[in-house]
Amino acid sequence: MSSTSSYAGKTVQITGAARGIGAHTARRLHAGGAKVALVGLEPDNLEALTQELGTDRAAWWEADVTDFDALTTAVDAAAEHFGGIDVAIANAGVHYVGAFETSPLEQIERELEINLLGVIRTDKAVLPHLVKSGGYLLNIASLAAVTHAPLMTAYAASKAGVEAFTNALRQEMSVRGVDVGTAYFGFIDTDMVRDAFSNESTKVMEKLMPKFVSNSVPVSEAVDALERAVLKRSDRTWAPKYVGGAIGIRGVLQPLTEKRVKGSKTLKKALSIAESEVARAAEKVKTRS
Repeated sequence: MSSTSSYAGKTVQITGAARGIGAHTARRLHAGGAKVALVGLEPDNLEALTQELGTDRAAWWEADVTDFDALTTAVDAAAEHFGGIDVAIANAGVHYVGAFETSPLEQIERELEINLLGVIRTDKAVLPHLVKSGGYLLNIASLAAVTHAPLMTAYAASKAGVEAFTNALRQEMSVRGVDVGTAYFGFIDTDMVRDAFSNESTKVMEKLMPKFVSNSVPVSEAVDALERAVLKRSDRTWAPKYVGGAIGIRGVLQPLTEKRVKGSKTLKKALSIAESEVARAAEKVKTRS
């Protein structure tokens, strides 16, 4: 994208910007002429990315989306530094593989805390600036908001919550001059997805997925979708392409998925393995503490 893009000269704030989709999106939009405000954890990564892009149009702030005060401080500082915020992408998220019954409650709550409440906190902090600029807000959901699979209970709940929250917010903000979008992603080749597929329980469940679903696509496809959304101020964007179809047939997709999975030997095996994986993970945490 050339510097003549419609977001050239605009300030884009991205949470979860230290790696993965967030970092790659920052690179793409910066290359198109945007100023990028990088917010997240991992300060070494944020500093390195800022230096890579150049400090004239990039800056970073460390903030955890579970800490509203720190997040608000970072957002306000970014707005002051760049003279406002025109686009915000609420991208921070985590995923822990495990069955609800055997996963620690703390793990389930943390996933909801970051993926859902983290988006809500980000939006609450940044909306005053977007109202001033007549800007665009883009919240990252997932295909998991549309179709809900076993071993992903908290993740599916968090992303479905993001979708529902964003749908309602989009209508409210329409009278304030702010457009609000949702991004839906399937499996993208990021650290988070690779970590998930490194679990034996996920590998077992993969046998029940169509290949075109389980095969991760390059990060560039997600970045393409986000850039299109920013350019068009879209209500919805997605990647890979099949995700759009899944959204369209969501009413029949979930019952069909459940019919294939419920009571299957494959699911039973995956749940058994997941219980062992959770126990081993808990033992590692105990050993380190």
